[in-house]
Amino acid sequence: MTSSLKSAVYAVANTGRRTPRVLSIAGSDPSGGAGIQADLKSIAAHGGYGMAVVTALTAQNTLGVTAVHVPPVDFLRQQLEAISSDVSIDAVKIGMLGDAEVIGEVRRWLEEVRPAVVVLDPVMVATSGDRLLRESAEAALRSLLPVADLITPNIPELAMLLGEPEATDWSTALEQGKRLAAECGNTVLVKGGHLAGAECPDALVNTSGLLRQDLVSVAGPRVETKNSHGTGCSLSSALATVQARTGDWEASLREVKPWLLQALATADVLEVGHGSGPINHFHHAQQAEGPGAFAARLWEEAAPELDAIHGLEFIQGLESGSLPEPQFNYYLAQDALYLNGYSRVLARAGALAPTEEEQLFWARSSQLCLEVESELHRNWLSTREAATHTGPVTKAYVDHLLAASASGSYGVLLAAILPCYWLYAEVGHRLHASYVTAGSPSEHAYADWLKTYADEDFAEATRKAIGFTAAAAVVASSHDRAAMVEAFAHSCRYETAFFDAPRLHA
Repeated sequence: MTSSLKSAVYAVANTGRRTPRVLSIAGSDPSGGAGIQADLKSIAAHGGYGMAVVTALTAQNTLGVTAVHVPPVDFLRQQLEAISSDVSIDAVKIGMLGDAEVIGEVRRWLEEVRPAVVVLDPVMVATSGDRLLRESAEAALRSLLPVADLITPNIPELAMLLGEPEATDWSTALEQGKRLAAECGNTVLVKGGHLAGAECPDALVNTSGLLRQDLVSVAGPRVETKNSHGTGCSLSSALATVQARTGDWEASLREVKPWLLQALATADVLEVGHGSGPINHFHHAQQAEGPGAFAARLWEEAAPELDAIHGLEFIQGLESGSLPEPQFNYYLAQDALYLNGYSRVLARAGALAPTEEEQLFWARSSQLCLEVESELHRNWLSTREAATHTGPVTKAYVDHLLAASASGSYGVLLAAILPCYWLYAEVGHRLHASYVTAGSPSEHAYADWLKTYADEDFAEATRKAIGFTAAAAVVASSHDRAAMVEAFAHSCRYETAFFDAPRLHA
């Protein structure tokens, strides 16, 4: 039975048990941010009962690691046997292992006990840059990889496991993940946290048919914070806990990722240490909602619509180059009409903005919309046959934005505006990345259009728009914040409908 079937069957059989029993086999972090301490918090945050077997003791804090002590392997064996002889273990998360002898003992125990869910976070280098695995143990760690159901390396660890240079872009990281999954015969979680840019995607990769698809990508925004200590530990232990309940890696990732985004977005409120502090595991139990938390909350609203957009025939046809030209022409014409109305809404945002920086930003954005509209007419629509009347979806979307601009609330208006930045940037990033991954074929019917999506200026504008919206939410009343979420969600739905309109009306 394959590992995915094993965990799925186990999850069904285990449906009546409300509390997954999850064992962390990892090192100890006395500052509480990483290792077994982070694992236990993460397991508890997802409704599991956490247990821990200590593989190594570290002297560390938020500034770095100063010493590592690996207890005798006989004591490790006693810990493992004490737990498994008494407790039925639903899932295992493996973190820092230290040396080859420890790795060998953990592998022996796993092959004997055969837990239903095994998540291996191949901890090799700490966030601070400190090495946590002896170089002599790297070969032993590679031999442990096939025993796991899911491997969760960060970008540097992924490169080290393959003996390759570190990936500097998402497409390269995905290719490395595919090679590791093929080599180990299991599923690899490729994480975008170490890459640059406004987006921070994660992807489940498998080449052996263990997933419904070989590649499952889950988009997400990058959270700007220095407090990310223990992110990898927390993510892997959360996935182990949720997987014990769902038996579905995709469903588990889609549940855990929004939680992790908010844990990062609210990390600053903890104020632990002087370096890279811990994430906020129990943010959902706290009342305060800062800018980052509100942005993460909006992302949860956007994620289903973004998934729906990526599944549309229009987007798939645009990505492959097979989109019928009348549909593309209709989209361009409606985009030009939309931008004319959108520019007026942006101008209104500038008029309501409380600071000079925001006033200038929205004014420039309004001007840019008109320039882009002119560019569409001059270079695209002048040579194409396309309807010049406003389509029903375009009219409804613009009317919604105009209503938000008339509400008098700066925050509500910004929330309504934001999806045209955020979702468009996410869709554009994926389309351009797919085009580049395919080798940028010049024969692609929409090559010239896809090239325009690689616009760092627009990505930067999107980051600013998100920041201004989140800042407006902090000073808004609870009633206004609720209205902001509703306006944002409404615009997200219109974004989906706008991309689908060419299929229905062209």
